[in-house]
Amino acid sequence: MNSVLNIGLDVGSTTVKIIVLDDKKNIIHSKYLRHFSNIKDTVVLMIEEAKTMMIGHTLTLMVTGSGGFNISQKLGVPFIQEVIACTNAIKIVIPNTDVAIELGGEDAKITFFGEAIEQRMNGTCAGGTGAFIDQMASLLQTDAPGLNELATNYQNIYPIASRCGVFAKTDVQPLLNEGAAKEDIAVSVLQAVVNQTISGLAQGRPIRGNVAFLGGPLHFMSELRQRFIQTLKLEKDNV
Repeated sequence: MNSVLNIGLDVGSTTVKIIVLDDKKNIIHSKYLRHFSNIKDTVVLMIEEAKTMMIGHTLTLMVTGSGGFNISQKLGVPFIQEVIACTNAIKIVIPNTDVAIELGGEDAKITFFGEAIEQRMNGTCAGGTGAFIDQMASLLQTDAPGLNELATNYQNIYPIASRCGVFAKTDVQPLLNEGAAKEDIAVSVLQAVVNQTISGLAQGRPIRGNVAFLGGPLHFMSELRQRFIQTLKLEKDNV
């Protein structure tokens, strides 16, 4: 009897992710790519790259993500809303989580776990998300990894608005004109993301206990995670 491979495809606002699990839930393949608005070709590329390991196996496939519904319709496979998919995964993989903070390309979410699960998500504005970080990085003539690297050597943190990229630019540009260190501006941008997430989504509800950091920006940007950890005063065992 052929073994079963379980495939998850997450089509987000800026990236596509694929993961392949064996029947014991071991990860045997994963990939993360920016799609630059070329979703169809990126999905085809990722499936083609994983195709050889799928031969001879029974497959299950489920699609999620803000751009995943149309893909699921074209492929004729099930679609699951991303907040539900994420919540289900947390319950299985990290069941002791009290709060999950997830930053995506153009959205931000907080999920409070407990007797009743409460989920909060930003609206149509991409302030305080991966797109906001990319926009601010371009002002410093770098990219998100470069912004993260700059932030490792900061000395000062300046107040920067993160609710809107336009407002943030009016804070960042004068700092550049006045000769502020790029390292300080970089960490200030990350702190602005933290402040926006806590004030805009948590809205006064305490973020405490075991906190999971999810999504591309929080996975790849160590200094962004560190700003959250310090601001929330989290212990190492709570992350």
